[in-house]
Amino acid sequence: MDARLRQQLAPTRLEVLDESRLHEGHAGANGTGYGTHFRVRIAAASLQGHGRVQQHRLVYDALRPFIEAGAHAIAIEVL
Repeated sequence: MDARLRQQLAPTRLEVLDESRLHEGHAGANGTGYGTHFRVRIAAASLQGHGRVQQHRLVYDALRPFIEAGAHAIAIEVL
């Protein structure tokens, strides 16, 4: 995810945290404790000038391959 976001959105600040272990037993959890629930903290010029919904859409679009592979939840914090 980190590499994909850097390639697609050129962030000046980026943190990708796998919080799957905090969601064990919840919908979308895969029982392994990793790979399903993430938090993305991102600052990027490419997100400036867009509303919150559009910013999130740009992040989700960049992460589509991961979502299709089983990432269930991605919490986005635009900095």
